[in-house]
Amino acid sequence: VDFLPVERVLQIGSAKGVARLLQRAGRSGHAPGRTSRVTLVPTHSLELLEAAAARRAVLARRIEARRSPARPLDVLVQHLVTVALGGGFVPDDLLAEVRGAHAYRDLAPAHWQWCLDFVRRGGPSLTAYPEYRRVAPDEAGVWRVPDARLARRHRMSIGTIVSDASMTVRYWGKGAAATVLGTVEESFIARLSRGDCFLFGGRLLELVRVHEMTAYVRRATAGRAAVPRWNGGKMPLSSELADAMRLELDDAESGCFESPEMQRLQPLLALQARWSALPVAGRLLAETLRSREGHHLFLYPFAGRQVHLGIASLLAWRVGRGSAATFSMAVNDYGLELLSPQPVDWGALLADAPGAARLFGADDLLGDLVASLNAAELAQRRFREIARVSGLVFQGFPGAGKSARQLQASSGLFYQVFRQHDPQNLLLGQAEEEVLRQELEVDRLAAALARLRADSLVVRFLARPSPFAFPLLIERLREKLSTEKLRDRIERMLRDLERAADAPPPVRRRRRGGDVPAVATPAAAAK
Repeated sequence: VDFLPVERVLQIGSAKGVARLLQRAGRSGHAPGRTSRVTLVPTHSLELLEAAAARRAVLARRIEARRSPARPLDVLVQHLVTVALGGGFVPDDLLAEVRGAHAYRDLAPAHWQWCLDFVRRGGPSLTAYPEYRRVAPDEAGVWRVPDARLARRHRMSIGTIVSDASMTVRYWGKGAAATVLGTVEESFIARLSRGDCFLFGGRLLELVRVHEMTAYVRRATAGRAAVPRWNGGKMPLSSELADAMRLELDDAESGCFESPEMQRLQPLLALQARWSALPVAGRLLAETLRSREGHHLFLYPFAGRQVHLGIASLLAWRVGRGSAATFSMAVNDYGLELLSPQPVDWGALLADAPGAARLFGADDLLGDLVASLNAAELAQRRFREIARVSGLVFQGFPGAGKSARQLQASSGLFYQVFRQHDPQNLLLGQAEEEVLRQELEVDRLAAALARLRADSLVVRFLARPSPFAFPLLIERLREKLSTEKLRDRIERMLRDLERAADAPPPVRRRRRGGDVPAVATPAAAAK
């Protein structure tokens, strides 16, 4: 959208990032000397906090950095063929030009030579196939595309735009039994391993297998762990906006509510402080709750959905290694929930310094993360986009493009061939690195874990869900109930919470040594 008459942009819901909000605001007042205006329309109460934090970050010029990719070799391979089509190139001259781009400023000679070999003969495993001999030097030493057919195919693939695909969810079976249930984000299914369960369309399903772009499932037994699916995972809360939110909560803790948004949010934050505590900077707030569903743990790292999914999976994996336990997970941009039907003394686990260090520690972080999130499957699916950009997979002619299923089948074949016969293929390494840096955000996850280790722990045993915990419960219920039942359930839960909020504070009992809260233990909180 780039129209001069646009006077104001309405941002429905949070933009989840400061730079993203400014970019969208810039679509109004699009002329020299004109003012850009944006109005944020929150979709729930806590987005008032995000709105106040966004204003604070903009005024402080705390804007997210635009980080350049690190040596994307698939793009370089495509560029080599493109330049060869445009008159050819001399390798030494082109290398100096390529290193002038920030992303390739430290491109190693070995990586450059590998790319030249890849476009010339397809690398060690594809030498026998003429269609991968895309560029060759002529008698003058200039590298050109020698085949007109390969040149036409490449021109139709220049500037490839990749995006996340959807996967079909189908019952495992034959004939009429193999019913299609719907579609789900590929990035979600790729994180699951065979036997994992998830909620979909009100059904608890167990993943049987994944073939190309279809996830085969069967009904799971009641009480099994469930991971709710979620959409929009490509825009998690940014670190800059999260930091500004914690500063707003710091001000709220000290009784400062300057902005209109924080003034409207004051009653909710007062209730959070009354029932639990505010998750301010320097404080790791852990809330535990016992319910008919089991034992809940709520944490609030304020690190975005993807990082919270990684932390939740990591904690479940590490706790499960010490004792048999089954967990369901729910995440949003503010925090995460772990639910276990078996008793888990989260207060004791987190209060024990060596135990907490093991849970949030950086030791073998990559190994535990890869094991808990099925990173091998993620890498194979990431490789599909790399294969498209690098020209390994032809996407089809205009009007007859290949489907995502066909592209996945073709790229999956290359992935397996390279793994078996060319394990040092640099495109494989790129796929694994992009999964860690982009899909799992391992750098941001490691920073979040380091901050959690440094924060002072505050454990609260809840008698009922706190205002910050309530959205996490709804996140999990969203897939468990139909729309009508979910609305009724939420309204009933809200009525119960509002009655509890209007009730007087709990009576404090006198004990030797001073006052203690009426709810001080998990057992008392469950009553």
